[in-house]
Amino acid sequence: MELAMIGFGRMGQGLTGRLTDHGHRVIVCDPAATRAQVAQDGAEGPLGIAQLVAALAAPRIAWVMVPSGAITDGVLEELFATLAPGDIVIDGGNSNFRDSQRHAQQAHARGLPFLDIGVSGGIWGRREGFGLMAGGPADAFRHVTPLLQDLAPAEGGLVHAGDSGAGHFVKMVHNGIEYGLMQAYAEGIEILGASEFNLDLAAVTDAWRHGTVIRSWLLDLAASALAREPHLESLSDYVEDSGEGRWTVQAALDTNVPAPIITLSLLERLRSRQDTSFSAKVVAALRREFGGHAVKSSS
Repeated sequence: MELAMIGFGRMGQGLTGRLTDHGHRVIVCDPAATRAQVAQDGAEGPLGIAQLVAALAAPRIAWVMVPSGAITDGVLEELFATLAPGDIVIDGGNSNFRDSQRHAQQAHARGLPFLDIGVSGGIWGRREGFGLMAGGPADAFRHVTPLLQDLAPAEGGLVHAGDSGAGHFVKMVHNGIEYGLMQAYAEGIEILGASEFNLDLAAVTDAWRHGTVIRSWLLDLAASALAREPHLESLSDYVEDSGEGRWTVQAALDTNVPAPIITLSLLERLRSRQDTSFSAKVVAALRREFGGHAVKSSS
């Protein structure tokens, strides 16, 4: 099969490479990409969106893999205005599921089937396969299934979750769970490091990878990182979030589902960005005021 890959960042490049590895024709659209970079992954281009119409046979497949929000909105608007009825548009980025529902309506008005496909697998996806969570029309999903099966791992990893927005909703909750898992590993590993036993954190986490009930791919990655740099000296303790954790917490509030672990893991990321905590100073001041407890001076 053939398709356009719009966006050639880490994820777009990984998807492109896995598709060309399986014999699919991919034409890249990304102004930041060079012909040499694209050719290195077995693809063609880069071309502009208008050029893709002539380069691909109908019904065309255009896969968008750019940052969510305004950038995705702009790319999709141009695609909707350029493609022909019957062409299939896929948003594989981390868009908010409400945005995907809106995009699906806009695409439908122009006769364009629209799929929102959450993609998981990171930089390892090209080798290991990507987890894919799709929302949108069943007939469009069936049409692109050969592509998706080649992107997914050899067994499993692909689901048509439901109507428009369902794919990105499932990916959103997936990422919320990821927040909680990473926070639990991080806290446990910090407890190990703060203990009296002078533990080899790389050895302990590597041992946990085998036969224990907490083994997972995230634990594999933690063990690998600690083996390379036992004290993670090169890293700042600043942790960014890309939006899905916030959206998951909001969905929990909207549906009256208690989600304390995911919520606290998000709040921990926010706390990591503070040079100092004024709220902690307030707590210290209150303890001093009501109980005469000792406090530490900032000087």
